[in-house]
Amino acid sequence: MRSATIERKTKETEIEVTLDLDGTGRSDVASGIGFFDHMLDQLARHGMFDLTVRAKGDLHVDQHHTVEDVGIAIGLAFRKALGDYRGITRYADTHLVMDEAMTRAAVDVSGRPYLVFKVPFSRPKVGDFDTELFKEFFQALAQNAAITLHIENLHGENNHHIAETCFKAVARTLRAAVAIDPRQGDRVPSTKGKLGD
Repeated sequence: MRSATIERKTKETEIEVTLDLDGTGRSDVASGIGFFDHMLDQLARHGMFDLTVRAKGDLHVDQHHTVEDVGIAIGLAFRKALGDYRGITRYADTHLVMDEAMTRAAVDVSGRPYLVFKVPFSRPKVGDFDTELFKEFFQALAQNAAITLHIENLHGENNHHIAETCFKAVARTLRAAVAIDPRQGDRVPSTKGKLGD
């Protein structure tokens, strides 16, 4: 089974994440940040991952530590659940639309962490969620999952729609990239014969 549980505790946050890459899209998420929970639900549902998140953070300070540390924990769980990468598709991309908004996401599940994030927001908050934290989440996710991730918003006016297309596009892209390719058999999808080191 391609699943993992990560527990991460610091002076700022206590995070527990369980991730199953071959799930059915079930989520059970509680970060203390309503809009963020909504986005994590989208990640699970459209990625067809089973995702459980329990997060307690210093929200009396702000949301930054909680959002970043959840991204770290999900990324670590993703990397652990992948194992040695055998049989995966590896590359994928998605154009995802929601009303007036369209976002493109592309990924290389390579073992090489990198993020390109070209997503402008016209407001500092969506609900009570700081829009600058979207990049922080995806940076933490990419770094700790050891993936190359590109996210670019191509159209959009409504900031909620823009954010949601980002999470849904990333979800669909990750789902396709970690899918088992029957033509790969038991091989690692690299001419080097290994990934992640």
